[in-house]
Amino acid sequence: MKTAVYNLAGDKVEEIELNPVLFDIEPNIAVIHQVVIAQEKNARKVLAHTKGRSDVRGGGKKPWKQKGTGRARHGSSRSPIWKGGGITFGPTKERNFKVKINQKMKNKALRMILSDKAKSDNLVVVDKWELAEMKTKLLNQILNKLPVKNQKTCLALASTDPKLVQVVHNLEKVYALGANSLNVVDLLKYKFLLISKAALQEIEKIYGQGLKLEAKPAAKPAMVKVKKQSSKKVESRGKSRLVRTKAK
Repeated sequence: MKTAVYNLAGDKVEEIELNPVLFDIEPNIAVIHQVVIAQEKNARKVLAHTKGRSDVRGGGKKPWKQKGTGRARHGSSRSPIWKGGGITFGPTKERNFKVKINQKMKNKALRMILSDKAKSDNLVVVDKWELAEMKTKLLNQILNKLPVKNQKTCLALASTDPKLVQVVHNLEKVYALGANSLNVVDLLKYKFLLISKAALQEIEKIYGQGLKLEAKPAAKPAMVKVKKQSSKKVESRGKSRLVRTKAK
């Protein structure tokens, strides 16, 4: 599979061959779904926290004696049925939402999305990033000359330049991250993936090293329709017998 390479003026300068190990894989929705769910769960922060009766301050003294007052018996004023008491079965910060996901499955899901980007013409490669000055206005003009234009774009950088990242963050629909930090959620969130040739080499080195092209499954043979046969009763020499006939 080949893709075009653009310069910062928006002109097509050459075509390069993409590594089929990364950019020619059939997608599997179930694998991608599992990786997305695992990544979102692992990034979840436990914020909701309530205090039980043992966590609330006070309540160490018995409100009144057990018998002889005519009132209901109580052992603590921090019981859940009291005002200012603890919460029963409330959410706590001890909850754990972490999910384990195999590295091979995570890598495979990432390669599936990269393949989909390439096949859908949502992968844009530039020869190199050389800005005259680190200005948001200049970067916006360059992006409008490229196929991404005013679309949501994920910019993968070979080496993270803090000044360039700061310029990108000023743009609402553009997000920058390192080529070594590609992940499934960010690639699905943004329509286009914009990378340089150096970043493409970095991606192939990190995510495609030591992998072989998987054999595509063979096509299933076509189903052949067989005509149904019907039977009719035939009288022959006083005896009845069934004869198979083809249905018209």
